[in-house]
Amino acid sequence: MPDEVIEIERLVVRYRGKPALEGLDLRVPRGAVYAFLGDNGAGKTTTMKILTGLMPPDSGRARILGLDCWARATELRHGVGYMPERPRFYDWMTVSDIGWFTASFHRPGFLPRYREWSERLGLDATKKLRDLSKGGYARVGLALALAPDPEVLLLDEPTSGLDLLTRREFLASLTDLAAAGRTVFITSHSIAEMERACSHVGLLRDGKMTLSATLEEVRKKVRRLSLRFEQAPPDPTGLGTLLGKHVTGRFWQALIQDPNPDAVAALRIRPDISDFEDVAVPLEEVYAGLMSKPTENGQVPMVKRVESNQ
Repeated sequence: MPDEVIEIERLVVRYRGKPALEGLDLRVPRGAVYAFLGDNGAGKTTTMKILTGLMPPDSGRARILGLDCWARATELRHGVGYMPERPRFYDWMTVSDIGWFTASFHRPGFLPRYREWSERLGLDATKKLRDLSKGGYARVGLALALAPDPEVLLLDEPTSGLDLLTRREFLASLTDLAAAGRTVFITSHSIAEMERACSHVGLLRDGKMTLSATLEEVRKKVRRLSLRFEQAPPDPTGLGTLLGKHVTGRFWQALIQDPNPDAVAALRIRPDISDFEDVAVPLEEVYAGLMSKPTENGQVPMVKRVESNQ
């Protein structure tokens, strides 16, 4: 089996002539929990539709487990679990009924696994779907996605509507699934939660990848420099790509992408500089720095952060 479970190459999708995806390239290795992040309208849902075989791309290709997502969509449904952002079921059925009904389209073992996941997610098997809360409805979608025992899970905002404890339990289960060799591709607006669960992250903006890397690589690629200066504030030119800057009195802070080690080292030893810190930043801050619209001077203002996050 290929090491890269999900492969997207030069993917282009247009709606009424307007681009939704513009030459998207993406690789997801086996066993990854890949957080696919972006603002509304960035192209996340379109990417999900391509991966689930619900629509073909205008050009480029997408493959899961080495199989074309459009041409081999039926075959892939036995190895891929999918939960849409807003699942829709036959609401007159009970929680038990929808599992029994869906099992008829799957291989043996689906129904007992669905019942196991339903119980773990706190669902009442006798309750009508129309009487469930938003969170309960979402739990049914999760149970159905996990019941095929898939090699790959595609989850579109799966924790939306879930209470805190259920979200934590579910996100912890993703790590267990990845450890067992499963691959999880997940979209979410809860960036802080994804940081605790994911191994890889991709940032999508206007149909293009802004960043795709392991979480450890992201922490090395985007750094926050903080210091105090005696005379003039430092010129960030040459330190790397400046994503944001903040100056208060003699306190100076900058968010830098792909920092230049030599320039950072030279700044650290300057005699007029004190209290120097070079730290990783939370994923939310990376997201804001890379995804926010720049101001007139081409930079994104950053919020002052004093604490260390090394």
